[in-house]
Amino acid sequence: MTPKLLRTFLVFAAAALALPLAAQVQTEVPAVVPGAKPVTVQRIKIHGAALEGNLEGDAVDREVLVFLPPSYARDSSRQYPVLYALHGYSIGAEQWSHEIHVPQTIEGAFAQGAREMIVVLPDSKTVHNGSMYSSSVTTGDFEQFIAHDVVAYIDSHYRTLPNRESRGLAGHSMGGYGTTRIGMKHADVFGALYIMSPCCLAPREGGPANPEMEKALEAVKTPEDSAKLQFFARAQLASAAAWSPDPKNPPLYLDLPTKNGEPQPDVLAKWTANAPLAFIDQYIGNLRRYRAIAIDVGDQDRLRVDTEKLHDALDKYGIANSFEVYSGTHTSRVADRFQNHVMPFFSKNLCFQAACKDQH
Repeated sequence: MTPKLLRTFLVFAAAALALPLAAQVQTEVPAVVPGAKPVTVQRIKIHGAALEGNLEGDAVDREVLVFLPPSYARDSSRQYPVLYALHGYSIGAEQWSHEIHVPQTIEGAFAQGAREMIVVLPDSKTVHNGSMYSSSVTTGDFEQFIAHDVVAYIDSHYRTLPNRESRGLAGHSMGGYGTTRIGMKHADVFGALYIMSPCCLAPREGGPANPEMEKALEAVKTPEDSAKLQFFARAQLASAAAWSPDPKNPPLYLDLPTKNGEPQPDVLAKWTANAPLAFIDQYIGNLRRYRAIAIDVGDQDRLRVDTEKLHDALDKYGIANSFEVYSGTHTSRVADRFQNHVMPFFSKNLCFQAACKDQH
């Protein structure tokens, strides 16, 4: 790849990663469902053994929101499936809960016939505003934190059905990327996936370089410096911390895709290696294990093209998946989708009994 093409690749790879992650704004709120029964909301902290020793000092004890169904308190012998729902970039679990309007949308889903389950929203916000749900010595291993630490804690502290067929994984934007990535690698943990408007599936090419942003990134030395960056630049740092960590490069312990104005092919290669459309072929066997996979994206979302490519890749291998392009932007319908599509999907596709069997 020529230096010019590398620079072109860099800019649009960054655009594919960062721009769609834009701070998720207000969403349309579904109407309150008459007669909906209240769920119980618990705010807890879970220790992330997988996050210990991370170089950028991200919190190891993470906030987690747990939503217990209406029957949980009165039916003390009943066990429940669990849905783990992953938030997007620049927000944490608390803001994610406001954007999908839980507990209202959970209560509405139950009132409209979805079977009762526990819903868990773990937090993965970092110094640079997002972990990418990846494995890095710089941020910590958030992939393992979700797939092991959080799941193990919930199974040991709540009345769950502790098997993969009774666990669902969903997420939006960066959380959609996390669902795709973790779902491919941890089919032994989860039994169904719902991927919402996933970011970061593949890098792109084209466009001029941005020397001003490159200079601003190279000047960052502290978390305070990072916090002053514009959104696009900060997302670059988050991506670098997740996908091109460097324990020998303090104070940020990451390598940027450019250095002194020149593209760094080895770093770009690492970013590409973390794109699900680049590594999906390695995990086809795992993907075949899922009882169901759903993918959706708004018709006005710039992520639509790559999301369709993910659907096409699954189709190419004959892996059953539902795919819907709905009317909306990246963020406008996320609460409606959660109540009226995500929750019913897991109601249909998780196992709700103790004697669950892996069908694959």
